[in-house]
Amino acid sequence: MRLRVQVSTVRESRSDDRRFSIFSGTKTLHLRAETREDRAAWLEALRATKDMFPRMSSSEMVGPGDTAAAVAVSTERLRQRLQQEGVSEAAIADSESIVRAEFEALHKQLVLAKQKHALLVETLRQLETEKVDLENTLVDESQRQSKEYGSASKSRHEKYSEGSASESDDYNEPQDPAEETDDDENIYFDTRDFLSSSSFKSSGSDFQRSEAGSDDEDDYPMDGIDPSMKSVGISYPYVRRRKKLPDPVEKEKGVSLWSMIKDNIGKDLTKVCLPVYFNEPLSSLQKCFEDLEYSYLIDRASEWGKRGNSLMRILSVAAFAVSGYASTDGRSCKPFNPLLGETYEADYPDKGLRFFSEKVSHHPMVVACHCEGTGWRFWADSNLKSKFWGRSIQLDPVGALTLEFDDGEVFQWSKVTTSIYNLILGKLYCDHYGTMRIQGNREYSCKLKFKEQSIIDRNPHQVQGVVQDRSGRTVATLFGKWDESMHYVMGDCFGKGKGSEQFSEAHLLWKRSKPPKFPTRYNLTRFAITLNELTPGLKEKLPPTDSRLRPDQRCLENGEYERANAEKLRLEQRQRQARKMQESGWKPRWFAKDKATDTYRYLGGYWESREKSSWEGCPDIFGQVPNDPMITD
Repeated sequence: MRLRVQVSTVRESRSDDRRFSIFSGTKTLHLRAETREDRAAWLEALRATKDMFPRMSSSEMVGPGDTAAAVAVSTERLRQRLQQEGVSEAAIADSESIVRAEFEALHKQLVLAKQKHALLVETLRQLETEKVDLENTLVDESQRQSKEYGSASKSRHEKYSEGSASESDDYNEPQDPAEETDDDENIYFDTRDFLSSSSFKSSGSDFQRSEAGSDDEDDYPMDGIDPSMKSVGISYPYVRRRKKLPDPVEKEKGVSLWSMIKDNIGKDLTKVCLPVYFNEPLSSLQKCFEDLEYSYLIDRASEWGKRGNSLMRILSVAAFAVSGYASTDGRSCKPFNPLLGETYEADYPDKGLRFFSEKVSHHPMVVACHCEGTGWRFWADSNLKSKFWGRSIQLDPVGALTLEFDDGEVFQWSKVTTSIYNLILGKLYCDHYGTMRIQGNREYSCKLKFKEQSIIDRNPHQVQGVVQDRSGRTVATLFGKWDESMHYVMGDCFGKGKGSEQFSEAHLLWKRSKPPKFPTRYNLTRFAITLNELTPGLKEKLPPTDSRLRPDQRCLENGEYERANAEKLRLEQRQRQARKMQESGWKPRWFAKDKATDTYRYLGGYWESREKSSWEGCPDIFGQVPNDPMITD
């Protein structure tokens, strides 16, 4: 990490007499000296170096003297031109005076703007530095309380790892995201600089080979299969899937947000239909399946468990929990909101799994899913609580994701907060932040911290975490980025006195797949491109509620934009009856709420009905029914 001392701010910690930080405006370096005296010597040397490069004030930057002299406006050409026209000397002098006065006023405005800009940058630096210092203070206070409360177990922890810091006292207690703290110094290493450096060495070459992917497009379905897993019988059949969306039938017309607002002034907002321009050709039910793009990580976790390696199992589960966010990078269009009772199935023998999801509630909007893999089962229900902040939307997920292996080991976690920025102006982008706790019912649990993007963008999308045993001892450290890759190192690499040299033998857990050969305007991944494919013979096997049969979504995928808009309007008008249906006692077909856990669980029977092509009780929710609001028995 390189910092320019002449433009950096040096601050000493108020909570630790050995800690200090250097902030450049884009990066922060946290340091800790051996003694208090050493810190004082470092600070004196840094400030002395900084004083060798004094900052120039705004007035100094524009030049010496008064503002009028700094402008140095020449009126000679104006004088000559006016003399040619026979203008009197008095009028020429007045003209020159007017020009100089106007330029002087403009110059003052520029100086004022430059001063405001410098003040803003300095304020941002100060806020960032104070934020870091506050975080460090919270960490120290948490550690102090932890030591006071758990002093009896201190000797036992030291026996396992010299200088390790324990979070066992507050590990299982839910906290407010604003109060979450990380191990020891709350350090985030610059993974972009670190992983690209020549000093990085990975001894996990088998993982790297398995994650690197194949340059052959046809080999993509086998990407990520660990060679060591093949030796114990993990092998899936090859299934050819599409690699691009259909060519659009129509030329897409641009949509003006302002014209749309103008056209809907005075209308009931609940009856305003957003054009399909803002959608991608996938439903929220299919987006749930996108979380399983890297399901081979769960297969690997299952195999590790069979070999008796529980630590590697939870590391693989943690990588899987992070990998589900990779597909969100660059996705600016929203998925279609499913109709009440809408379903989606995904039979992927090439991944060794079968997935099924259903919209089980309209208000609040809840989607439930169930997946069966090789040696494991995965289920979840999700609901989003949204907050609108003017230029951004904050989405807080409600609901738990559960992963159960055939040997009885269970892991459960919840997703972190997602925010979507620049809704009005600028390039739309999303960020994920908060703490994810993966709770296991056996020896290990994991805590992952998704770092929130700072005011001055440094290195976004970082994830850092630890795996702890039942005693609270940190046995492994994870780090990486949710849109790139995750690595792990054995032991506590964020403990006292430990630095980036501990990462020199990091192992690769997961790496994001290559982008598609045929990009889409929706920025879909290779995997996402396959989700809405309707292969020959599949339509006859699907229930009438499957998302692949939804006409507006199908028309959008085919590039029939006018028809897609008309179908979307028709279906949204029908969907407005869904709340009345739910209040009248409507129940989902394939899921039921477990009163003990207050979550939706799969009832079974879907795949058996599919085998028989028996879809009694499944309404034609997408069909043309002018009077019946799709109420079923």
